Amino acid sequence: MDKPPVKMMDPTLAEMGNHLSDAMKILESGKLESEQGKERRKLSWKDFPGPLQGDGQDVVSILQLVQNLMHGDDDQQGHRRMQYVGEQGHMALLGHSLAAYISVLERERLRKLTTRILSDTTLWLCRLFRYENGSAYYHEDDREGLVKMCRLAINTHYEDYATEGFTLLSSKHPVIYQSAACRPGLGQHLCSQLGLPLSSLCIVPCNTMFGSLHQMDVALLDKLIRDDRESGKLPLLLIANAGTPGAGHTDKLSRLKELCVQYNMWLHVEGVNLATLVLGQVSSTVTAATKCDSITLTPGPWLGLPAVPAVTLYRHEDPALSLAAGLTSSQPVEKLRALPLWLSLQYLGHDGILQRIKHASQLSQQLLEHLKTLASIKTSTPSPPSVVRKFPSLASSGGSVEGYLAGERDILDALNRWLGEQLAQQVPLSGVDVVELEDEGTCVRFSPLMTAAALGTQENDVAALVEKLGEMIPVLSCTLRFRQDFKDEVLQQASLSYIEDQSWPGLGGVRYEARTTDLDEDKRQYRVERINSDLLKKLMELDTDLYFSDGPEFCEEKNCIFIGMATEDLDVAELVETIVSIGRDIEESGKLFENMTEVVRRGIQEAEQQLQKANEEKLMEEGVLRQIPLVGSVLNWFSPVQASVKGRTFNLAEGCLDSTEPVYSVKAQMIKEASLDSPKSVTKRFPGQKLFRRHGAGSDSVSDTSSVSQLEESFRETAHVQAIDAEEAEVPQEHHVHIVAEMALSDQRVPEGQETESVDTLR
Repeated sequence: MDKPPVKMMDPTLAEMGNHLSDAMKILESGKLESEQGKERRKLSWKDFPGPLQGDGQDVVSILQLVQNLMHGDDDQQGHRRMQYVGEQGHMALLGHSLAAYISVLERERLRKLTTRILSDTTLWLCRLFRYENGSAYYHEDDREGLVKMCRLAINTHYEDYATEGFTLLSSKHPVIYQSAACRPGLGQHLCSQLGLPLSSLCIVPCNTMFGSLHQMDVALLDKLIRDDRESGKLPLLLIANAGTPGAGHTDKLSRLKELCVQYNMWLHVEGVNLATLVLGQVSSTVTAATKCDSITLTPGPWLGLPAVPAVTLYRHEDPALSLAAGLTSSQPVEKLRALPLWLSLQYLGHDGILQRIKHASQLSQQLLEHLKTLASIKTSTPSPPSVVRKFPSLASSGGSVEGYLAGERDILDALNRWLGEQLAQQVPLSGVDVVELEDEGTCVRFSPLMTAAALGTQENDVAALVEKLGEMIPVLSCTLRFRQDFKDEVLQQASLSYIEDQSWPGLGGVRYEARTTDLDEDKRQYRVERINSDLLKKLMELDTDLYFSDGPEFCEEKNCIFIGMATEDLDVAELVETIVSIGRDIEESGKLFENMTEVVRRGIQEAEQQLQKANEEKLMEEGVLRQIPLVGSVLNWFSPVQASVKGRTFNLAEGCLDSTEPVYSVKAQMIKEASLDSPKSVTKRFPGQKLFRRHGAGSDSVSDTSSVSQLEESFRETAHVQAIDAEEAEVPQEHHVHIVAEMALSDQRVPEGQETESVDTLR
């Protein structure tokens, strides 16, 4: 049997595919220019907007420019991971190139091709998402489909709208209802695009007594609709969620559909949970979306397809009204929007699409199973595909609620924000982010349907996420427990002020206050700023795991030091004492330097006066003749004079002139030095033990639910033993210093006759 003849590919299409493949290899290679090329580019005017060059450039040069613009800041800001673009992504990108090429075909051939593309894509999507007898509208902005549905509903309810326009709306105002859990700004965008006043938008609260806090209150919606009808308004359209933007909850779509049928309203559904309609087993609450008047799909993030349009599937029997609403177009170029999606769906096939959605759902289920073992995590999503979790209230974390009730929400929001940022940084392939929910506050969201296909998230990434989560939960719990202890310790110190900033994810903030009260306000503020700045630098140089910072970017308090997250073995008392001790040393040394200029000036004047007086005494003692150069030499040869000038030393610490005689009293001097250099008693530390840590305590040795009182009691016992050891070890050390000093005395004595050879010195 003869094989069917193989048709030759259009050389233009083949060349286009090759060029796209080469371009993607160049852009995705990540090979940047050499160091020499970077230096040239820094000085090149090509990085700045300018006139178009007269001569053209080749493709490689243009792609190199694009690559520089894409990766130019990687060496300064670190490499930023781009979306994973696989073969299916290349097909989507090829679709945009093909759309430009196809648009130049002759009109009849272009019409046939666009009709085939639209009909195929619409049929495939309707079958995949179980939306029977539906039509499709393809749009770049995922809100544009809802705008078109509103126009269609207006044209349906107002028969003469096409000719009379908005004058018809003045007699019977349309009302659009949306859930309070809808994405922010959606209703305002609708009113802006439709030319409707904001009074036409009705926000329906979520349940407050029964059911989920993120589901629309159906009973209240029924009451609102009846009230609007009685006041002469027209209930036009209801926007429901199959996966709220924040928590992924699904409204009671079956009950809402019954309500819309009762009041002749249009029901539109959107949300990430609509992606699960392609699976074999789907929740009945999501399946109800297939009976609604319209749904908006976003296959791009679900399947990892870049630059593909969103799709709104709808049912309507009047083509004229669909045309009036802008849902159909006679322009072939408009119909080519579906081309990238048409190519990508064919490349993936039914099994490939199903596999990606199923994989994302399994990742959510995997995370949910692991979160059940963590008692300190509250899950806001009852089921996949999105998981929203939150570090819970203080009572459940084992800490004391006293003192935190007023600002508990702000504190937990700050800690959850820190948790989300750390997880996103340490496990970037997980795709976690931080969301703000009205009732729960700040939460960490894991939505693999929106991120897994683009990032290539796998099971090991979820395992790494759970591992990091298990490491950070004890840190959060300890920080909550130690916040109040840290505040109490700071308030006991007269030289420290506690900074109350509940948005800071850590122990809190302090400010070292200057003890001098005789300065004016400007000088005092300057001294406080300098002391705290130097104190922060000193603390950051310490060998400790604690994080020290000058605070949040928009902190109202200035000249502060903020301490980050704490661990189980943190010694809060030692931390505060160290801050006070270092701050006091900086303040005292600062006072010395501030007075140094005046002290040195006075000392120099006094030294000059004493030197002048000594010279006058020398002149009176030796006589005038000895001052004459030639005569003085002869007299000194015949009759030498044993003249002596007493040495002077300038003590900067005391700001006065002293005689140098004590310098040569070696024993007294060495004893003085030994007393100054004798080490102070410090807290005894074990090998490898860092600052501010209690020996024997650790995040692994003590459970998260252990009481603070037990930890403090064990710390007191350890501190008592360490204090006894320090006292016993201090005596022999001091004795050894004196022995060394005595041994040095015998070798450093100066003959008395050499005292006269010293000169005035400044020490």
